[in-house]
Amino acid sequence: MKKIEAIIKPFKLDEVKEALHEIGVSGITVTEAKGFGRQKGHTELYRGAEYVVDFLPKVKLEVVVADALADRTVEAIAAAARTGRIGDGKIFVSTIDSALRIRTSERDDEAI
Repeated sequence: MKKIEAIIKPFKLDEVKEALHEIGVSGITVTEAKGFGRQKGHTELYRGAEYVVDFLPKVKLEVVVADALADRTVEAIAAAARTGRIGDGKIFVSTIDSALRIRTSERDDEAI
């Protein structure tokens, strides 16, 4: 099993959710996040005063899928989240050793 974490722009969430649904991914966890990378934030003017917005709004998605579905999941997220501009985000893939569905006690692939 693989855990795929993606940091994306908030307005791309619906497109990514639809792309995941189309390839058969059934569960997704979404967290609102703030951060910056190479983008380094930007400056804005408010009532004549300039200030720096360091942490930009982002959305963090977490999905656990079977190994066979991992590459397709990463490709679907990347294609749906891409705008071609700086700050599109990142995708991280890690290995999950075990999973347990609490309600039924199903384990590993059956639990996801």
